[in-house]
Amino acid sequence: MSSFFEIYTFDPDNPRSEALSKVRLLAITDLFEKYPIVEAQFFDDLTRNIQQYNHYSFLKTIKRIIGPNKEDYKIQNWHLIWAMDTQHRFYQLLFQRVKQKNQIQGILVALAPPELAKLYKKHKFDGLLKTLTLLNSHKNIKFVKLLGARGKSIAEEQQIFQLNQSDLQKVNIANYLKNIPNIEGQWFPSFAPKCPVCGAKMKELKGYRIGFGKLSCPQCGYQKYK
Repeated sequence: MSSFFEIYTFDPDNPRSEALSKVRLLAITDLFEKYPIVEAQFFDDLTRNIQQYNHYSFLKTIKRIIGPNKEDYKIQNWHLIWAMDTQHRFYQLLFQRVKQKNQIQGILVALAPPELAKLYKKHKFDGLLKTLTLLNSHKNIKFVKLLGARGKSIAEEQQIFQLNQSDLQKVNIANYLKNIPNIEGQWFPSFAPKCPVCGAKMKELKGYRIGFGKLSCPQCGYQKYK
C-alpha cells in the first residue's frame, strides 16, 4: 500500500486567499530505498532564478504537514516546489531543509503527480537529476513557486521529522545543468538506443506505419526497425 504526505497550504496561485487547500504527495520511500539528499548547488541556482526571473517566486503558504502515519510536523524547515514547464506538465516536490557545513541541502520526502512517480520508479536518480535540471532551466519553465512556512503549523501537537544517516543517499548534482532534458511531448528523454555505427542517439521516424516503428540515426543515417 502506498504512503502519502498531506500538505495544507494557501493557494499559491492566489496568495491573498485565506482558504486552505490540501495537497496529497506520494512518499519518496515508495520509490527509493533511501531519502535522496539534494546538494546546495540546486537551491543556490533556484534562489538566483527567483531573484532574476519573474516566473520564479518564493511564497510563504504552508500551514500544516502530516506524515504517512498521521503525525504532524513542525513546518519551519520544509519547502514545497510547485512548478509547471512549458509543456504544461506539473511538478510538486516536498523537501525538508537541513544545514550541513554551513550549506543548505534538501532531503526529498514526497512528490506528485503520478506521472512523475512513474518516471522515478523506472529511471531512479537519473529521472530525479533531469527534473532538477529542468526546474532551473528558465526557458523551459512556465513557473516555479518555492513554497515555505507561513508562521507556525495549525496543528496543536507537532514533532520533528528526523532521519539517520543510514536513511539518506546523496544525489551527485555536480554537472546536473549540463544534462538538459529533451522535451518532446514526453516526461523527459525516451532513452533511445544508440547508433551501432557512430554512437549517436537514434530518433524515431514520424509518419511511419503504426506497429512498424523505424529508428534513424540523425548523424550518419543508419536505420533500423523497432
